[in-house]
Amino acid sequence: MSTKPLAYIHPDAQLADGVVIEPFSYVAADVVIGEGTWVGPNVTIMDGARIGKNCKIFPGAVISAIPQDLKFKGETTTAEIGDNNLIRECVTINRGTASRGRTVVGSNNLLMAYTHVAHDCIVGSNIIIGNGTQLAGEVLIDDYAILSSHVLVHQFEHIGSYVMVQGGSKVNKDIPPYILVAHDPIAFAGINIIGLRRRGFTPSQVEGIQNAYRILYGRGLNVSQALEVIESEMQQTPERDAIVSFVRSSERGVVRERSVKDMA
Repeated sequence: MSTKPLAYIHPDAQLADGVVIEPFSYVAADVVIGEGTWVGPNVTIMDGARIGKNCKIFPGAVISAIPQDLKFKGETTTAEIGDNNLIRECVTINRGTASRGRTVVGSNNLLMAYTHVAHDCIVGSNIIIGNGTQLAGEVLIDDYAILSSHVLVHQFEHIGSYVMVQGGSKVNKDIPPYILVAHDPIAFAGINIIGLRRRGFTPSQVEGIQNAYRILYGRGLNVSQALEVIESEMQQTPERDAIVSFVRSSERGVVRERSVKDMA
């Protein structure tokens, strides 16, 4: 551990070998930081933080502050961050409430400047969250999603894997995997074909995803009818099953295609 002059580290904090704490940063007592993590100047790491290996936390970030939730009554909760994360300037990650008990950010993520991750969010791995994007409480984001800058995500939303969300979007419906969403109000804008190819999806896999969404969004069916057609007409694949499972389990409803009225 390397502590620079003028940094404060509580003697009960647990810091592994190779952790660097730069000047004017604060580390509270109930904190665990993994090997090789760098904490830049003017970072505040509060009780309940559990930070993995080889993370980089830039100036102004606040990790594990108490939730901005009036139901919070001081219960012992955590903010758990995995390995190899880049947490840029002024990012805020609040700890959990009694609802889930923890806020989780996985590994290999990039959280750009001024991102906010509220209480009890579950953010997966290999995710990019753009500058100024704000996640309300209990949002779930699956692996490999990309949220562009200044996206607002309503509480309890679920964003699927390999999704791309256009900058400035207001997310008030669940977003099933593999797609692009855009417009105001937010709507389906095609599949994330470039992102899928970059992640190694084969042409056959991409075609299967396209076919599933043509049924869901292109035939004028309601959701239940579309799922029945997908399961009856399409060969079973992991991608098909992921789409069906996501849509069927959605509690808030999934985004829909853009209507003529929305385009007016």
